Amino acid sequence: MEHEYIPVTSLSSGVGQTIISDIYCLCIQVVNVCFVGDPAKPQEWFLVDTGMPKSADTILSEANARFGTNSRPTAILLTHGHFDHVGAVIELAKHWDVSVFAHELEFPYLTGQTPYAEPDPTVEGGLVAKMSPIFPNEPIRVGEHLKMLPSDGSIPGIPGWRWIHTPGHAPGHVSFFRDEDRTLLAGDACITVRQDSLFKVFAQIQELSGPPRYFTTDWEAARESVKKLKDLHPSVAVTGHGFPMSGEELTSGLKLLVDEFDQIAVPDYGRYV
Repeated sequence: MEHEYIPVTSLSSGVGQTIISDIYCLCIQVVNVCFVGDPAKPQEWFLVDTGMPKSADTILSEANARFGTNSRPTAILLTHGHFDHVGAVIELAKHWDVSVFAHELEFPYLTGQTPYAEPDPTVEGGLVAKMSPIFPNEPIRVGEHLKMLPSDGSIPGIPGWRWIHTPGHAPGHVSFFRDEDRTLLAGDACITVRQDSLFKVFAQIQELSGPPRYFTTDWEAARESVKKLKDLHPSVAVTGHGFPMSGEELTSGLKLLVDEFDQIAVPDYGRYV
């Protein structure tokens, strides 16, 4: 099934920014999608995540503006299958006729087999957590375009990048990393805005935090995933929610998050704690 429009937004909705020359981040309501590739090479780009439900037209318009009319990516890469990261994947995959790559542990949620665990409105947090029962957890059916990421960490047709298994928020959650310049696309393994706070989501107040609490079911795995990301020593990170972060702010933020993960990220109470 395809999910319905979800009425949440932020001050950053519709705002796009070039992080480095070939990384362009667009906020769709409250979630980021990444266009990765040099605009001068319109046949060599890929899309990471596909935003909120009903966002296909926005993504297509942005792709045409950046890479040229009727441009199409090499592939769509999914960090995981939660509704706010796969909102337009079915429509875009059909429109572009491209492969959609995801971790094998996400396949049950992308092939219509299994719903995610229900979001937890009882978890410690703000109003977004309380609103979370309206967020869909049903699986979708990506169809014939869905492909499994290779077990060796490579990404077919996309040299220079590798995927890293960063579970906790979702069983098959992955992050993407380019060793050449240590660019990290972290998905929801860590984020730069407290996603459970309605005010902080709307205002996009920046602070490095763990994954969104209301959808995270394995906090031990989430802790280990953050350690993996810190050990990469990324120079810049684009996360699924919030503004990108770089330099010393990112380095010190990841260290603090690892050192004080229980205090910063793990809720004091909730269904999955």
